[in-house]
Amino acid sequence: MSEPAATKPSRALLALIGGQVALHSCMAGIRMAAPLAALREGHAAWAVGVLLGLFAAAPIVLALAAGRLADRHGYHVPIRVAVALTVAGGICAVIAMLVPAGQFIGLCAAALLAGAGANFGLIAIQRSAGRMAHDPIELKRIFSWLGLAPALANVVGPVLAGTLIDFAGFQLAFAALAALPLASLVWARFVPVEPRADVAASLRRPNSWNLLREPGFTRLLLVNWLLSSSWDVHSFLVPILGHERGFSASAIGLILGVFATAVAAVRLAIPVLAHRLREAHVLVGSMLTCAAVFAVYPLARTAWVMGCCAVVLGLALGAVQPMIMTTLHQITPAARHGEAIALRSMAINLSSAVMPLAFGLAGATLGASALFWMMGAAVASGSLAARHVGAAKPAFP
Repeated sequence: MSEPAATKPSRALLALIGGQVALHSCMAGIRMAAPLAALREGHAAWAVGVLLGLFAAAPIVLALAAGRLADRHGYHVPIRVAVALTVAGGICAVIAMLVPAGQFIGLCAAALLAGAGANFGLIAIQRSAGRMAHDPIELKRIFSWLGLAPALANVVGPVLAGTLIDFAGFQLAFAALAALPLASLVWARFVPVEPRADVAASLRRPNSWNLLREPGFTRLLLVNWLLSSSWDVHSFLVPILGHERGFSASAIGLILGVFATAVAAVRLAIPVLAHRLREAHVLVGSMLTCAAVFAVYPLARTAWVMGCCAVVLGLALGAVQPMIMTTLHQITPAARHGEAIALRSMAINLSSAVMPLAFGLAGATLGASALFWMMGAAVASGSLAARHVGAAKPAFP
């Protein structure tokens, strides 16, 4: 196959991308609409914080179960569970709008179910995507394409929810979001059924936490956590820093928008450049670039300078996920990829649930600028660990 043709996603990969967009759009839409519904009913800000935290709570608790399910049954059984959970979350949100007395409890149930469903689907999709590759170059291409799915879903879900809320109310918005995951079942028809022999080895296995003993896996999780926290701190601090500088809401939104655009752009570029990229080199470069941007960000006094910083940071962080997933699939046993992805998911969701609170406390005490510089120093130090990511990985099977 020629190099350009090799960069195109296969029909099965497009089906996985479509399935993730359908699931993640539902979750992202509920995550935007549920807090808005709670605020309009007069609930306090702390209650909204609890509601948002529940989207990450369920994946922390259920990720390992989702990983084992994917290892044992391949793609199709977990995706059905994911669809059932996510649709149930949307239905709970609809019922919450119909029963005002128990509205907040219903929205919390919707958050738990939608978060769990999206995570079940994500783990199954990432595991199946990795098994489509025949070499590390193809792994990088596959995960670059797959990385576009959440970016697209984070547009589809909230835009659909917001439009329907304005024109028809919360009930119809939640009902439409609940229907979105059903498209995942249609896309699943184009994903090959994994041979039973390939999943039989997963029926007997040691404790999941033993995976942390795999050479390089703990180091990879550390690097992933630092980079994920960098993403969170950027999303958290840019509005604060922009407000301090007196920027308009549209200017702050544009800064975050160009960041997201840069992330998508680099993931479109990686399939073309995959044969020239080495995972450890990209991770080290991304971490050092991130540290440099965080050093400059607090010094930026105009929106266009912050926008330039956001573009550079988006290019650096956007290249990370394909390299992390490529390395993970090489350093962990093939029969336990689902569990390995689940452990990574637990770390990311735990960080997303805890770090905003830590950022808020540190920011209130030290200020946004100091927090940027502290995070930059931590990421720069972590680049030493990234130099050895994948050093002990075996040859690709």
